[in-house]
Amino acid sequence: MNETKELPPLPTKKLEKLTIKELREIALQIPEIQGVHGMNKEELISALKKTYGIKEEPKKVGESIREIKAKVKKFKALAEEAKKSKDWTKYERYRRLASKFKKRTRKIAKEVR
Repeated sequence: MNETKELPPLPTKKLEKLTIKELREIALQIPEIQGVHGMNKEELISALKKTYGIKEEPKKVGESIREIKAKVKKFKALAEEAKKSKDWTKYERYRRLASKFKKRTRKIAKEVR
């Protein structure tokens, strides 16, 4: 009773152009992929490419959105500390850094689309 389940057909659009909802629907049909609802878009695309045997292009060297968001959180916390201690020069510096990194996440998100 060795039953091999056939993979669902790949969509005509590129995987990167699909929404996360569409990617999840495809991934849920494949029993080899575990934890679909806990994955983000990049992880789903990677898992689907691995399952279908599609070669992945190397990613650009740089920071991921998660790493940058961690920096934003850190600088916001530092800005709040500086505000409480009334060190306005440090407060302004940390606030601007947080803003700069937020802009960077938006730019990266735009490139991914």
